[in-house]
Amino acid sequence: MADTKREIERKYEATDATRLPDLSRVAGVGRVLEQGVTELDAVYYDTADLRLAQGSLTLRRRTGGGDEGWHLKFPVATGIRDELHEPLADTLPPSFAALLRSRLRHAEPAPVVRLLTSRDLQHLTDADGTLLAEVSIDTVCAERLAGEGTGTTATWTEIEVELADDGDPAFLDAVEKRLRKAGVRPSDAPSKLTRALAETAPVRKEKKRTKEDPQTAGDHVLAYVRKQIRTIVDLDAAVRRDLPDSVHKMRVATRRLRSAFKTYRKILDREVTDPIGAELKWLAGELGVDRDQEVLDERLSTGIAELPATLALGPVRGRLQVWSAARRTGSRRRITGVLDGKRYLALLDTLDALSADPPLRPAASRTPEKALPRAVLKDYEKLARRMDHALEHPPGPERDTAMHEARKAAKRARYAADAARPALGKPAKRFAKRVKAVQTVLGDHQDSVVARDALRTLAIEAHAAGETTFTWGLLYGHEEAAADARERELPEVWARASAPVLRADLKH
Repeated sequence: MADTKREIERKYEATDATRLPDLSRVAGVGRVLEQGVTELDAVYYDTADLRLAQGSLTLRRRTGGGDEGWHLKFPVATGIRDELHEPLADTLPPSFAALLRSRLRHAEPAPVVRLLTSRDLQHLTDADGTLLAEVSIDTVCAERLAGEGTGTTATWTEIEVELADDGDPAFLDAVEKRLRKAGVRPSDAPSKLTRALAETAPVRKEKKRTKEDPQTAGDHVLAYVRKQIRTIVDLDAAVRRDLPDSVHKMRVATRRLRSAFKTYRKILDREVTDPIGAELKWLAGELGVDRDQEVLDERLSTGIAELPATLALGPVRGRLQVWSAARRTGSRRRITGVLDGKRYLALLDTLDALSADPPLRPAASRTPEKALPRAVLKDYEKLARRMDHALEHPPGPERDTAMHEARKAAKRARYAADAARPALGKPAKRFAKRVKAVQTVLGDHQDSVVARDALRTLAIEAHAAGETTFTWGLLYGHEEAAADARERELPEVWARASAPVLRADLKH
């Protein structure tokens, strides 16, 4: 796996005559150490249609400096990126190719811009010599290597302030305050590549802008659908890097997209979306194995941790770890295999095609105030039927199953309201909030059902190994009590979500 560094930096406008103010006067700075001038030669890679740049990703091969090699940067927040580094080589490192697969697909990245940078570097340290930040004046010459504007060059000078590893971001505020007093202003360009692409692009006459805000019901549904598609593509690399919660977020995006296809089938032709929905269900299932085990592990571990030490009899923690590890064996490898597979890449191509040429039905041209509430309330009515069915059953397996089905309906109704929220505003927000409360109760109940099944299995394994099963039985009882509490809570929560005024509010 490539080395990863969290890059936190800020860029400022400068000229050839710009001189840095005395940064030793910045609070916390003990010394300013001159590091001399370094010559950097970087070639930036992208597809012909600049897919990486559109996603704010940077891929470069750089020589010169202390970290020459291949660099791949992913945006985290404004001024913050994760930078991955691989050693210098003639070809794109396989690890980077994998992380970019969801964006590159069948395209090969090629050189698009070359940047020659003369970097005059300073180190800001505290009184003990600990590095606080690097400050440089960069004189840049950019050349367009491909596409329109090939051969065009641009030059500029900028100041870059990069926080040291594990540094306090507040220190950058102190440096910026000092720079502003000296007349230095933040740069409009978030990166050198962004500026290079802009300044080497052909000059075009500005076209008359047309209103791009969603107008019709179809506009709003498509905006939501495209957002989920972008989320799936964006999270691909995060899942491969095993970042926290990435699998869960990607799975939620697949579910939201599939749910939108079902809810808004009068807006998007189901003959096109149903097969895509089936593939999204497959993908969610592949992602869910790891996520479901993660949720279960956390619940069981918390249950054990909350017990008094005198009640945790036997090697319960060790048995849980062994049991969990056995169920997780190969899960990460399997997910990566799925993301590298032809079926997944074909799904991404299909989603791109749908986004570019959506299968709109006549209802898509209607006003959102008419078309969207009908679709949301239809999902709500399905939820109401399932809730009635769940509440009429006495406690037991049949009620557990019925509540799980109601949970899935609640999730779909909530997603429907979330999709309609930009058009319907506060009524949709209130609707989604009430339905989410129902979903939360049902979800916790289902988690208890799954946990009890796991606890029974763990107790059987412990008994077979000659261990006491006391603690597993105790935890089973706690989960049973938690489920009972949720079942008692449900009617009141549902009453708030099923109030007639809620439906009337959404219709208006």
